[in-house]
Amino acid sequence: MWELFSSFILRQRYVIIVLLLAITAFMWHHARQIKMSYEMSQVLPITDSTMISFNEFTEKFGQDGSVMVIGVKKAELFELENFKEWMLLSDRLKEVEGIDNVMSLADIYGLKRNKKQKSFEPYEIFESIPTEQVVLDSLLKECFNLPFYQGFIYSEDHTATLMAVTVDRELLDSKDRGILMQDIVAEIDQFTAATGLVVHKSGLPFIRTNNTTKVSEEIRLFILLAVLVTAAILLLFFRSFKAMFFSMIIVLVGVIWTVGIQVLFDYKITILTALIPPLIIVIGIPNCIFILNKYHQEYKKHGNQILALKRVITKIGNAIFLTNTTTSLGFGTFIFTDSKILVEFGIVAVCGIASVFLISISLLPIIQSFLAPPKERHTKHLERQWVQIVVNQLVHIVTNYRKTVYGTTLVIILIAAYGVTLMKTTGNIADDLPRDGPVYQDLLFFEENFKGVLPLEVTIDAQKKGGATKLSTLKRIDKLQKLIAEYPEFSKPLSIVEGLKFAKQGYYNGNPKKYNLYNSQERSFIAPYLLGSNNSSKLLDSYLDTNRQVTRLTAQMADVGTNRIEEILTDLKPKVDSIFPVDRYDVNFTGSSVVWLKGTDYLVKNLFLSLSIAIVLIALIMAFLFSSLRMVFVSLIPNLLPLLLTASIMGFFGISIKPSTILIFSIAFGISVDDTIHYLAKYRQELNKHSMNMREASILALKETGVSMIYTSIVLFFGFGVFTASEFGGTVALGLLVSITLLVAMASNLILLPSLILSFDSWLTTKVFKEESLIEILDEEEDIEIKELEVKVDPISERIEEKE
Repeated sequence: MWELFSSFILRQRYVIIVLLLAITAFMWHHARQIKMSYEMSQVLPITDSTMISFNEFTEKFGQDGSVMVIGVKKAELFELENFKEWMLLSDRLKEVEGIDNVMSLADIYGLKRNKKQKSFEPYEIFESIPTEQVVLDSLLKECFNLPFYQGFIYSEDHTATLMAVTVDRELLDSKDRGILMQDIVAEIDQFTAATGLVVHKSGLPFIRTNNTTKVSEEIRLFILLAVLVTAAILLLFFRSFKAMFFSMIIVLVGVIWTVGIQVLFDYKITILTALIPPLIIVIGIPNCIFILNKYHQEYKKHGNQILALKRVITKIGNAIFLTNTTTSLGFGTFIFTDSKILVEFGIVAVCGIASVFLISISLLPIIQSFLAPPKERHTKHLERQWVQIVVNQLVHIVTNYRKTVYGTTLVIILIAAYGVTLMKTTGNIADDLPRDGPVYQDLLFFEENFKGVLPLEVTIDAQKKGGATKLSTLKRIDKLQKLIAEYPEFSKPLSIVEGLKFAKQGYYNGNPKKYNLYNSQERSFIAPYLLGSNNSSKLLDSYLDTNRQVTRLTAQMADVGTNRIEEILTDLKPKVDSIFPVDRYDVNFTGSSVVWLKGTDYLVKNLFLSLSIAIVLIALIMAFLFSSLRMVFVSLIPNLLPLLLTASIMGFFGISIKPSTILIFSIAFGISVDDTIHYLAKYRQELNKHSMNMREASILALKETGVSMIYTSIVLFFGFGVFTASEFGGTVALGLLVSITLLVAMASNLILLPSLILSFDSWLTTKVFKEESLIEILDEEEDIEIKELEVKVDPISERIEEKE
């Protein structure tokens, strides 16, 4: 097949170039329309119970997670001039397009009863800007006598206060939210300039916008770094500007195709798909290295350019196809996770890898056919002394120190096994933020003073119309609030019960001692005031469904991570069931934070499944290729060892298993097994060539493939290393750990694999293995001879034909 393909490629090179240019132009047109994803990534499948509860909640009460908070903890804020600026900031923010509501000390209301109309009337504490410090102090004292706002607008010790800014949900999920956040920050900066006070900013809208902006910036950074790093390595290896330049053209065209395909699938850029363009560059360059290396080897052997190009495609077409297939499987298994964000990542990555393979195997030989044959200085890399010294040293180790190799491997396995026991699984919303960055530090400020900013919602279904407002239900909700308040991870909850307590305080002329739930007797004379108050009714309606059967309880929580939230929810369940009998009430904990944390746990479990699938599928491909289960079993050992070592590194250094780090294993395994395929394919060729002399075949295979494996591993090491430039901890860990894994995999495939083959050659190298594989990989001696090839120049197509 590859012989026909090589002939077609070289004969129809003009047609293929025009076709590739047309496809690239088409993909470029679509790639320019790529969009960022501004919505929260859907990790859980819609059939998951947590997702079902959340969707039911949003249908009744709308989306949560749309409040940005601005906090200050300075006594100077309560000085007259500074507080005036705080009030002006609130007024200015209300005028910003996209802000639905602003709530702060300057905006809070009290309640007073109107005896004539039998209703509650809200009144502003700050009707106007105070002109004297004494007046301000008096009004602040009145604010602090309203327990409804304690833990919500001001901290329990009254030293910190916040401004809650509710953002329009549609704008929050659009590309314009970055502009909105810039407008908000500009107003905050004006306040800071006027007062000199430090202002803290947080909340899901702010964190999400910050992350999206960083992702957008890092896409360009990663592509630039990947291009510079791989270009520099290619130039260093081949000492040829043309080889470097056209290789970069190949992978950049692959990037254009990949992004274009992503747009055609109507996928937006997420924190995961943002990694794919630089990954395509890093993964595509080894294809170019193998093709150029083989081309230079062939040309140096006989000096015929056309024959060298034909043999390149014919000989290593299958090998590159298989290595790209195994790499694709490493990414493709994410498609089986039932997670939208991972399915998109898997599909785009597989299409991108397939694209760059097709482009490199067809376009690079065509480009080389138009260029002058390589000069002597271009092929000197094949005899580069340091590489030959390394390869010869590897041969020396494999032939003379196999016991040392096995002993070292055993020690590594034992140490790694212990390291694996130290691994932890966790996930935090702010997990990947820089620990010394302002976003993370501001999040800690709100956790310290207000118990956090992440929304927690509890829905209580009384299973009867009007059941949620019965006094018996209200008393149960009050008990639940007190139970939740016992956990330091949660803020004071808000519910209709808090609203009713606020109303009772208003009924008793603002007496803070009366801030509690009314009893049956008090209800009889307070209820008419509630029914006659439109504003009170609206306040309660925001926490009740239309049938007054389902109510909600809202709290804020710290970014405690998946493990702790799971412990809390498990601990709460029996206590909640004791308050709300399960046969009469249906209580669910939900909210954006719970969905995200549950989704993280779901991802980790499914990604382990995807890794298992990748191992099985790649093993099946190798069994199909080499027709020997024994060889497959042994060849998996040097590829699983790096994964074990990487897992132990994560354990020793406290790097948690989370969505960003679990990707490492599937990706690294899919790439590292490429070296195994190249080595075993060459090993079997040498077996046939050297009359089944296993020792000689294994050593020659090591010498032949060692140079390319070292080159590609160096490219992959530094290529994945560009991700360490990220500001996201997970992306840094991904780049660093994949680089280490692939470097260890190279050493394992160059030392451990040949050692195992030499030690167990008679058991491994079965009769079936020695025979030709189901997928043919041609040997040099089986190709056509130089004298059988003649170049005929046609003025139109410059076709290359073979003599009959």
